[in-house]
Amino acid sequence: MLSFGAFLIIVAVLLVAYAARIIIRPEEVVAFIIALYGVWTMILAGIRVRSPEKYGRGAYSTLVMGVILTALGGAWALFIEGANIFVTIALILVVIGILAVATAIPSFRQKPEPEPEQEQK
Repeated sequence: MLSFGAFLIIVAVLLVAYAARIIIRPEEVVAFIIALYGVWTMILAGIRVRSPEKYGRGAYSTLVMGVILTALGGAWALFIEGANIFVTIALILVVIGILAVATAIPSFRQKPEPEPEQEQK
């Protein structure tokens, strides 16, 4: 319910911004909804760190979803504003690459080798 309420607030604020001509194009409203919902998802990841659910999605997974949503919404907004399609695709690929590296780094950490057992006399 919390995320649904946040989504409705985001949509309402952006519709008011569109009606006030702060946002000019209707496509931008949809792009900003996606981007701002991604920001909300990242905030939700911070909440989940403090109170994880037993069988729920983890905080890191929620954070990754939020980053991807924000990147997609931001790239779409850039494209609507006239940025080159390759710039928008590059933005998405860079964000996904950074997330892939951040996910892979913990697996490269060296685990301490167990100490050999001392011989008993």
